[in-house]
Amino acid sequence: MNELVVISGKGGTGKTSLMAAFAALAGDAVLCDADVDAPDLHLILDPSTRFQTPFQSGNTAQIRQEDCTGCGLCRDLCRWDAVREDFRIDPLDCEGCGVCVWFCPEKAIDFPPNVCGEWFVSDTRFGTMVHARLAPAEENSGKLVALVRQEARKIAETEGRSLLLTDGPPGVGCPVIASLGGAAAALVVAEPTVSGVHDLDRVADLASFFKVPVMVCVNKADINPETAETIRRTAEQKGHTFAGSIPFHEDFTRAMIQKQSIEEYAPEGEAAAAVRALWRRIVEQMGSGLEF
Repeated sequence: MNELVVISGKGGTGKTSLMAAFAALAGDAVLCDADVDAPDLHLILDPSTRFQTPFQSGNTAQIRQEDCTGCGLCRDLCRWDAVREDFRIDPLDCEGCGVCVWFCPEKAIDFPPNVCGEWFVSDTRFGTMVHARLAPAEENSGKLVALVRQEARKIAETEGRSLLLTDGPPGVGCPVIASLGGAAAALVVAEPTVSGVHDLDRVADLASFFKVPVMVCVNKADINPETAETIRRTAEQKGHTFAGSIPFHEDFTRAMIQKQSIEEYAPEGEAAAAVRALWRRIVEQMGSGLEF
């Protein structure tokens, strides 16, 4: 089984629109939305949830008032000032370090796990999709990314699928690192701007550090052809595969409004043709039984 992870140096480059089109073109893939902080693949694919599971990560201390003697040791030890004057824990200040739990002489402090969000297995018109939603202001998104990828891989193996398509998070932080490990290839979607060149360099170097082969495509390439050409040359000079360019086209927006991929909305259009050419190049590079 091959896994293609679609990433970018920043948000809004068009990763999800391309992912939806790839899902339509692949026809035999398991889909994974690993952008758990801001998932949006479901907006296009309109999935039907098969089941959902709470995501737990980290802990928050809770003082049992009936057992607390008010000795004040927890308040003295807490470096986050999370213990209030009435010996109750402020959950917004508690960092979950567990010091108060370990040193409480009365063992009057519970340490339950936090429910930070939920993850789903759903059915779409293009196949099974694993996705998640991290609650606002919660942490450990890297752990949730790893979880949804693991579950997606299990489903792909169970269903005998040859391809796992993962819509990765933007940037170069922990969630992106969690989305790359073990992938067969990464497609970096870049925009033809000065900051886009910088963002591409950072995320491509990150993927290369983890020995994940990098392919590069430029979205909205015709808004700045000179910079798009700079990206192509730079990618090839660094040993990356330049997979193609996508023009700026309103069909992408219209397709999203209709909850469709570009391949469904305007298959005869210029944008869809460019995406098919990009997908053909990706298939050629990944090989291993994949077909166009």
